[in-house]
Amino acid sequence: MNVCIVGTGYVGLVTAACFSEMGNQVACVDINPDIVEKLKQGELHIFEPGLEDLVVRNQAEKRLNFTSDLAFGMDGAEFVFNCVGTPPGPDGSCDLSAVYDVADQVARLLSDYTIIVNKSTVPVGTAARVREIVERVLAEQEKEIEFDVVSNPEFLKEGDAISDFMKPDRIIIGTDNPKAAALLGSLYSPFARSRGKLIVMSPKSAEMTKYAANSMLATKISFINEIANICERVGADIKDVRVGIGSDARIGYHFIYPGVGYGGSCFPKDVSALIQTSIENQYSPELLVSVDAVNNRQKVVVSEKVKRFFADMGGVQGKTLAVWGLSFKANTDDVRSSAAIDIIEDLTAEGMKIRAFDPAAGKKAAEIFSENRAVEISADQYAIIRDADALAIVTDWNQFRNPDFPRIKKDLKTPVIFDGRNLYSTETLSAYGFVAIRIGRPDVRP
Repeated sequence: MNVCIVGTGYVGLVTAACFSEMGNQVACVDINPDIVEKLKQGELHIFEPGLEDLVVRNQAEKRLNFTSDLAFGMDGAEFVFNCVGTPPGPDGSCDLSAVYDVADQVARLLSDYTIIVNKSTVPVGTAARVREIVERVLAEQEKEIEFDVVSNPEFLKEGDAISDFMKPDRIIIGTDNPKAAALLGSLYSPFARSRGKLIVMSPKSAEMTKYAANSMLATKISFINEIANICERVGADIKDVRVGIGSDARIGYHFIYPGVGYGGSCFPKDVSALIQTSIENQYSPELLVSVDAVNNRQKVVVSEKVKRFFADMGGVQGKTLAVWGLSFKANTDDVRSSAAIDIIEDLTAEGMKIRAFDPAAGKKAAEIFSENRAVEISADQYAIIRDADALAIVTDWNQFRNPDFPRIKKDLKTPVIFDGRNLYSTETLSAYGFVAIRIGRPDVRP
């Protein structure tokens, strides 16, 4: 099938690469010519495990093309996927200007039946608005061309997006037209061979499903962090509590890992957008507001622990903290809404110096802190520890899970670890003589 993808961001590029991998002809359109040229050379502007190999291979085999020309991208396309960004506005609502601009441009280029697919995460009612835009443009041009607007939300985890696309839990198709549902079903059939994964519903229900799914996962994260904070105050251990509740099949273990809160481009934006949508429809979403508030508080829990620990030692001013992890989660270079950014900003505002390392996100973090002289971003995981007053673990990269503990203890001024991801066991920390401050777990002191 012939597919046009508009937008080469995280969702657009993954979608384009995976569709082309299954034999489809895919044209990926972006308004930034520099990005397009780099993609043609196999240079990706985002980090996602396995994505570069797919892009390079499918370009070489002539199934995947990149262009800045929407008309060229749409030539012969049966589907146009709208994958442009929907950044949050000041009030938490989505900025849909790019989505609507694409709808207008696509409408002006329609020549035959085409399915316009909203892949970007958009508020309930966006598909209807896109349809209105297309109908208006066609009326202005005095054209009568059949088209459909379908909601097809993505459910991709950063760091595991290729697997999520290739082996999805479900494929949501939001349309009232059986013809559009059948055609999209054919496009997605290679990804749903073992069982029926296609779920067809109304466009509004599909749009709501995306927000409900992400808000549910965000709720689980805020819940376990709330319980972890209570555990610290009553003397319980969240490690044991997590096992105790996770063994209940109704709850399960997924997304109940205590830590520094959720971040990235999806959960914070989607929870805020659903709150705003609720308010616009005269409903007070008290649970979602609390989920958001708990998360905002959790993102600085580590920095608060650091300040409390050093309070009797003259405070954090002039001291140095080594930080492992800058991305909001492992296996991505995404630092959007990352707790590491909040932690560093909080501590440097108090006069603390930061030396930080991340396997993938160092460059993006360096851009954020380019004017903060108290922050040093290094490419050497262990160099930043030398003569630091403590080490903080903020992102759960695999290479942090079993580090060189003797070297860490030798190089730190004091053997103190703030474990924001609860990566290290009490036994290991005790054996090497570390003081450790964790999330929802008893402190470790020699």
